[in-house]
Amino acid sequence: MDDPTAAVLSRLGEIFGPDAIADRIGEKLPGVLTAGLSLLVFYLLWRMVDRVIQTVLTRAHMDLTAVTFIRTLLRFTLGIVAGLTALDQLGVDTTSILTSLGVVGLTLGFAAQDTLSNVISGLFIFWDRPFVIGDLVELDGEYGKVEQITLRSTRLVTPDGRMFAIPNKIAAGVKVASYTNFPHLRLDVDVTVGVNEDLGKVRRTLLATVTDNPDFMADPAPVVIVTALNDYNVAVQLRAWLDDERKHVAARANLRETCFEALRSAGVDMPYETLQIQPLTLKREAG
Repeated sequence: MDDPTAAVLSRLGEIFGPDAIADRIGEKLPGVLTAGLSLLVFYLLWRMVDRVIQTVLTRAHMDLTAVTFIRTLLRFTLGIVAGLTALDQLGVDTTSILTSLGVVGLTLGFAAQDTLSNVISGLFIFWDRPFVIGDLVELDGEYGKVEQITLRSTRLVTPDGRMFAIPNKIAAGVKVASYTNFPHLRLDVDVTVGVNEDLGKVRRTLLATVTDNPDFMADPAPVVIVTALNDYNVAVQLRAWLDDERKHVAARANLRETCFEALRSAGVDMPYETLQIQPLTLKREAG
């Protein structure tokens, strides 16, 4: 009777022995080398096509958002073709893989609904273009510059250097305020002056802060309007159109300070609300 241990060792030697491993490597090596060469060719093709695409689209004056979208689609398409080609060189039946992708895709679709929703929303953002890369926007309660739009998320960089990755499903479904979709932006600066102040003097003082200032436009002309009549003061607002809307954060802060200094230098009273406490005397009732 044969020794079971010897039989097992003999079988392992047939499978994992040097000759067996060498034979399998010899059988698979050509396919592996061909698959690797195919991937290398597709990579070099992608690099060449990507460079040509960027050059052509740039010369066609296409914006960065559209260029990014086209490059992303091209990269995914070439990647899928390269992967299928490499698998075919390794002897894998790619036809059966493509056939099974329908069932697998349906299963993954239920398991990754949020991801697919973000991808579809990303395509809508690329198509509808409510904002593009480089825009200054308020999105989902956050203000910043659109740094990147991927198929999954929109990435904002805030003025203080933070980066927010907002899922495209949210970015496509909320109200978006853009500061750069139009060529100019109006700045509104609110101030309050005393109820006895000459509003004509206040108007002249505020308008002088933007008149002949190259950062602000003469047409439309700046205006000063009364926005509220309060108990202790009069609220007025300076409205001026900024020539370069991308400078609005710093320009608004500078203009607010300039208005304050101008009104103070002109002797305009800018009172704040006060509370007057009246002492009360309580009388104790007799009996």
